[in-house]
Amino acid sequence: MMQDADPPLDLEIFLVAPPGLEGAVAAEARAAGFAPAQAVPGGVVVRGDWPEVWRANLVLRGPGRVLVRFAAFRAMHLAQLDKRARRVPWATLFHPGQPLRVEAVCHASRIYHAGAAKMRIERALIEEAGAQITADADLRVLARIEDDLCTLSLDSSGAALHKRGHKQAVGKAPLRETMAAMFLAQAGFGAATAGVPAGAMPVIDPMCGSGTFPIEAAEIAAGLTPGRARHFGFERLANFDAAAFAQMHAAAPPALAASDSPLFFGYDRDQGAIANATANAARAGVGGLCHFACQPIGALYPPAGLPPGLVIFNPPYGTRIGARKPLFALYASAGVVLRERFAGWRVAMVCPDMGLAKTMGLPFLPDAPWVEHGGIKVRLLRTDALPA
Repeated sequence: MMQDADPPLDLEIFLVAPPGLEGAVAAEARAAGFAPAQAVPGGVVVRGDWPEVWRANLVLRGPGRVLVRFAAFRAMHLAQLDKRARRVPWATLFHPGQPLRVEAVCHASRIYHAGAAKMRIERALIEEAGAQITADADLRVLARIEDDLCTLSLDSSGAALHKRGHKQAVGKAPLRETMAAMFLAQAGFGAATAGVPAGAMPVIDPMCGSGTFPIEAAEIAAGLTPGRARHFGFERLANFDAAAFAQMHAAAPPALAASDSPLFFGYDRDQGAIANATANAARAGVGGLCHFACQPIGALYPPAGLPPGLVIFNPPYGTRIGARKPLFALYASAGVVLRERFAGWRVAMVCPDMGLAKTMGLPFLPDAPWVEHGGIKVRLLRTDALPA
């Protein structure tokens, strides 16, 4: 007699997002069919079974990691934590000998020593699941004890999700791919506009570094999944279904062949940066959609034969690369070029410094939220279409 299949699990899945970008990640998750996609501080909550965990890692561009909250129990003291941690069905998740790392935090609880809590959970994993506790393992079990409730989560991603697998060369102050994708969305890329289909909007980055903005835009336009060229932590779990995940992969379109009509452009004064960006785009399979060239901001003009699109860039802002004072001239010259040559184009710029931004003389919109980036807070300043 055939047995009924197990009912699907209703796991809480947490999409980690930089503070300030939770709303953008929630919008992306909802558009991809994840529910309920509730934005909370530090991320977005969705629900589903393990295939939804795999899909979130594979297809979403904004999250930095995908955490799975798989167990929770009350623990008033360490002996109780030890006893109840041993009841967790670890063997359904981990193979014997699986290298693991445990991290623990305690807040407003009778168990207040995070190190002692971590040791109890590690011992449960070793003795009940045969796990191998390793300090540098990229598969992590996260324990949070708050108000005497111990919540256990798994970092299903392994390496952080901005590591797409094709960007082997980066510049001095790289923008993470996850953040670049959400900034593109906030700037309106990927949405249909008057006379321009979704994803066909030209994009220019006049200070492109390793090419993150043009490459992300090209991948979005091509419908390529961000996780197609890498592996994930969940692939080493005991419940992973390799055949089902292969089908999920197969549903994604292949990388594009070379094209004679690039839509995504990157420029930089550093010839080495241009060489890196060109190689990164080729590895991503979007080399034909991208064009990179070495030139200063003063040589920037709209590409011939294309409709107005988006100029988006992450310029130096003093706190990252050099002193602030010399940057005023750079920002001022960029503003002149954009105002005089890019009528009808929209502009988006990553910047923490409104003093530098005002030098450009551009009509930036006032609603830009602050976002954590590399230890500082930045804003994505945006304009509507520039006037003639």
